Amino acid sequence: MKHAAGTLLFIARFAVLGLAMAFVIGIFWPGSGERLRTRFGLTQPAAVPISQPHVGNGPVSYADAVAAAAPSVVNIYANRIVTEQAIQMYNNPVLQQLFGGQPTTYRHREQTLGSGVIVSAQGQGYVLTNNHVIAHATDIQVLLYDGRIAKATLVGADEESDLAVLKIDASNLPVIHMATRQPLRPGDVVLAIGNPLGLNQTVTMGIVSAIGRQLSSSSAEAFIQTDAAINLGNSGGALVNAEGELVGINTLLIGKAAGAEGIGFAIPIATARKVLDQIIATGHVVRGWIGADYAFVPVAANSGLPAAARGAQVTVVYPGGPAALAGIQPRDILLRIGNDDILDPADLRRREAALKPGSKVEVSGLRNGSPFHVELTLAQRPTMSAGNASDD
Repeated sequence: MKHAAGTLLFIARFAVLGLAMAFVIGIFWPGSGERLRTRFGLTQPAAVPISQPHVGNGPVSYADAVAAAAPSVVNIYANRIVTEQAIQMYNNPVLQQLFGGQPTTYRHREQTLGSGVIVSAQGQGYVLTNNHVIAHATDIQVLLYDGRIAKATLVGADEESDLAVLKIDASNLPVIHMATRQPLRPGDVVLAIGNPLGLNQTVTMGIVSAIGRQLSSSSAEAFIQTDAAINLGNSGGALVNAEGELVGINTLLIGKAAGAEGIGFAIPIATARKVLDQIIATGHVVRGWIGADYAFVPVAANSGLPAAARGAQVTVVYPGGPAALAGIQPRDILLRIGNDDILDPADLRRREAALKPGSKVEVSGLRNGSPFHVELTLAQRPTMSAGNASDD
């Protein structure tokens, strides 16, 4: 026992001495232990830090997108002369008592606020805006991002899509980049840039609430719905994606007067480009027209089929129009135009509008359950009121 106790005491003394020496070496020669372990191959692999999971994948700021798009957005001030009815009262009390007031008219100048987007700088600058911003204007002024003011002239306007193209004579114009990649999806982040309430350039953020919205039963146009704030003066401004690319032209909101909040609409850039190209080339927009109105195909409640079947049912055939000349009748169900199936009435309107007037096309459908095929020659679509445009 004494021999074992002596051995343990001997080991303990050397252990204490070793720890004391290690302590002294660590103070006066820091890092020596790591070097010794490395020399003898005793190093341990470095611990890999545990990465924190990312919450979402959106950027913290959209400032880069705004910086890319904002210089191309302009303020528009359109002046128009408005004539209103009034009652002229006589100055003489006797005449007033005898004749009362006399109907008259008076004219005064009215200014409309709006926004626009510079879409081309070739030769002269072209600005895309809403038709209702500049309609009946006698003088149009454009305030550029850098503070310059330019007088604008109207190249052409399209009431049905509520788009207009202005031309300004100015140099070094920043042209916006139009989105050409993946299509918009509900849930995508969008930014509205414009001149709301005359406050000058303002940015609001929201998401795409829906796409393909049909706001008028007689129009072929479909809209982007967004909850990005759009106010008076935003009309004609830019709706851009998170990269600052133009995806739409802000045009309309449904306000609190209708019991709505966060419901705004923009014209998709694909539609805007087609209108822009036609107006620059010819000064107006030409659309094909069959000469009929349509509704959804009715389905019996007990049929077990969806509420609306594919195709479009003819409701009105205009006398002397292409459909009437081809023998199409009310209640006919149209299923195919050219090589394309008809999905619904809105799809048919878009397809006929895209065809050139004067071109021939075969239309197929059902009449009283029996198939029929006719060939008709499209006419030019008559000018129709925008119907969906209003000052924001």
